Amino acid sequence: MRPRALDEVVGQQHLLKAGSPLRTLASSEGGGGGAVSIILWGPPGTGKTTLAQAIAHSSGRKFVELSAVTAGIKDVRTVMERALNDRDLFDTSTVLFLDEIHRFTKAQQDALLPGVENGWVTLVAATTENPSFSVISPLLSRSLLLTLEPLDDDDLRELVGRAVAEPRGLDGAVSLDEEAMTAIVRLASGDARRALTALEAAAASALGAAAEEGDAGDEGDRRDIEVPAVVTAEIVAESVDRALLRYDRNGDQHYDVISAFIKSMRGSDPDAALHYLARMIEAGEDPRFIGRRLIVHAAEDVGMADPHALEVAVAAAQAAQLIGLPEARIPLAEATIYIATAPKSNATITAIDSAIADVKAGKFGQVPKHLRDAHYPGAKRLGHGKGYRYPHSDPRGVVGQQYLPDELADRVYYQPAAHGHERDLAERLEKIRRITRI
Repeated sequence: MRPRALDEVVGQQHLLKAGSPLRTLASSEGGGGGAVSIILWGPPGTGKTTLAQAIAHSSGRKFVELSAVTAGIKDVRTVMERALNDRDLFDTSTVLFLDEIHRFTKAQQDALLPGVENGWVTLVAATTENPSFSVISPLLSRSLLLTLEPLDDDDLRELVGRAVAEPRGLDGAVSLDEEAMTAIVRLASGDARRALTALEAAAASALGAAAEEGDAGDEGDRRDIEVPAVVTAEIVAESVDRALLRYDRNGDQHYDVISAFIKSMRGSDPDAALHYLARMIEAGEDPRFIGRRLIVHAAEDVGMADPHALEVAVAAAQAAQLIGLPEARIPLAEATIYIATAPKSNATITAIDSAIADVKAGKFGQVPKHLRDAHYPGAKRLGHGKGYRYPHSDPRGVVGQQYLPDELADRVYYQPAAHGHERDLAERLEKIRRITRI
């Protein structure tokens, strides 16, 4: 069912308008010049390879395909040499499609540069990883980056319907009821390849069941079945055990999902936070990693507004390490809910970052003499400890005394928020500072 021309491609219409780079590259009138190298970036099943092969069928150029999984520098150089010869001897331009370019090392990507820069080849590269991190800058600057989006539900419905009806698909051997179509679209989650795989599995089950019922002879042979087998939502559910999450622990989804997880807790939405937690768990994310993020978030975004949040996060992280999945999902969920519903304050991280900024800028000065260590021989002769006032000697437990260096005597780093525990702390701290800041 892979499209043989750009007009058959479902989705990605923002890249397929008249005059777009892909249309220009696919045009047989493009000749040898004017075509720009392209990097196609998008999730699996969005049409990167499909677009490249559709260009190959539509273009008058020579088309060479390599996969970064199996190709090496020698293969790249061979393609470049042949492309140069074809250009000089036969006036034929070459399109090089390189799948999964993010798997190439820097040295392997460097080998592409001469051919791309000098126009020996027009590179069409595909990647599921962010090219800003996975493609070297010289190659990225010489290419046009095109972003592919997951297919929407309407696109997937069109794709599945076409696969059911067309001769090179199921050729009408099965029919889908509306619930089955909805189930396949939901399971696909924007991935065309996954939608077709789910359809194929469900159709095979339906055809097999119909063959048994009708005693059609060859099991699963749709030619012996006069009435199209009906694919129901139940058959889809039985054929496809679960939706496979698009999640790579070393890729973009890893960072996107953990970012959404943290921001949902910061935004006090426990339902969204639990959703992203579930996605990480189902995708096989290391529970220790999740526990570490909970600890950081409890300190950074809850802080002193609810000091117990850090205790809960640490306990959840330790529990996850001790018991592992699947049971670890329970303490991790408990900590997620606690942190998401806790009052929020970033006063702690703001305070320490402000103090560090001063130190980095050279604003630290000398420790006041009355605070210096006076326990070693000769310290008192230097005036160390002289004039120090012992707070426990005052019935209030606080005394008027300078603690910051002279250069920073009036500096205030910690400014409590008006939320949770910090609301009460702010009142107490104001009274303390009226005494200590003499």
